[in-house]
Amino acid sequence: MERAGLSEALRAFRSRDGFPLQPAHAGPVLIKEADPGRFMAAFAQAVAGEADVFLCDPKWGDSESAQLVALLQNSRDARPASRTSRGWLMIPTGGTSGRLRFARHDSATIAAAVRGFSRHFDLPQVNAAGVLPLHHVSGLMAWLRTVLTDGVYLPLDWKEIEGGNLPDLPMRPAGWTISLVPTQLERLLRLPATATWLTKFRILFLGGGPAWPELLDQAAALKLPLSLGYGMTETAAMAVALQPAEFLAGLRSSGTVLPHAQLSVDTDGVIVLGGESLFRGYYPDWREAGAFVTSDVGRLDNAGHLVVRGRSDAVIISGGEKINPAEVEAGLRGTAGFSEVVVMGLPDAEWGQVVVAAYPATLAPDWPALGPALERLLAPAKRPKYFIPLAQWPVNSQGKVNRAEIARLAAAGLKAGTFHPKK
Repeated sequence: MERAGLSEALRAFRSRDGFPLQPAHAGPVLIKEADPGRFMAAFAQAVAGEADVFLCDPKWGDSESAQLVALLQNSRDARPASRTSRGWLMIPTGGTSGRLRFARHDSATIAAAVRGFSRHFDLPQVNAAGVLPLHHVSGLMAWLRTVLTDGVYLPLDWKEIEGGNLPDLPMRPAGWTISLVPTQLERLLRLPATATWLTKFRILFLGGGPAWPELLDQAAALKLPLSLGYGMTETAAMAVALQPAEFLAGLRSSGTVLPHAQLSVDTDGVIVLGGESLFRGYYPDWREAGAFVTSDVGRLDNAGHLVVRGRSDAVIISGGEKINPAEVEAGLRGTAGFSEVVVMGLPDAEWGQVVVAAYPATLAPDWPALGPALERLLAPAKRPKYFIPLAQWPVNSQGKVNRAEIARLAAAGLKAGTFHPKK
């Protein structure tokens, strides 16, 4: 599919909701809308033009905004003639570094991902209820699947859903789907009414981070049609997915590869991806066509199901968000008296991992100043949930901290309750 084809599909989709397209303007176009209706209208208008389109998180702080400005100012994007219709859609991703990056996509990679999804789940028409932000690849693709299959997209307010204000789902022959991260599913299962509401969906997609066994067992006991999956911004969302019937039969893998994707595991256990939905590179750069080596490790079982074992890097994944500890440490060191600090991710039943900052107990942080400083510097997901003072601060003769030992001490401190929670 070319850009004009996606634009036409978006035009038809938006006209049903009374959002006529306005004349497109020169780019680059930055879309930073929290309201789903405004986002969809802005996206449809941007696609109708010829400029590069950047999806932005409305909650970005000074750190992310500065990174975006630097990317645009330092752009070396001299687009070759052969790439005029490629890589024009920039979707934000932490990548393997946790720092702000944009994965290049376009109408061809998106259409390939939608085709593979529809075939894998036998859904020629997709109807989706949306609670994930549209600037995120999972939220974006949930919407675009409905656009390209002439389905219905129902944007929902997460706070309303979490609070038990549950909308009726209009009858649709193909049923309804919804995409959630594990933290959201855990919260919805706290109330019987929301748990019952989830049983009305044809498929519940669960991704964005590892789900803990107790949560999956609870979902299975309620007979929720869960689909565990594996994918990333670089693959235009899911590339591997488990069928709901397989989940209810007791399988807990990420499932099998979707028709549009390719997957292998190298001799070191690193997952390698290929296929039509692979990104074109990290803006402003391009990548050569071919396989993409991830930072994840796993294995394929005898049935071709992927079992993901974890990440090979130090990025924290909390509530589905990738967080670079070094970025958080840099922000803390510049404010509130944290001359020494180590940031890590520790296991958490609700978030998968929780961001924790450990510091020498001899320091006297300025707690009243900390909250406003973090709000200015970092997005909410990156702000530490706990601050743990350590009487022992292990360093070697060169002054280099022993991060493994600090993580062990911090985990013990968190368990013992010797921490200062973020206010």
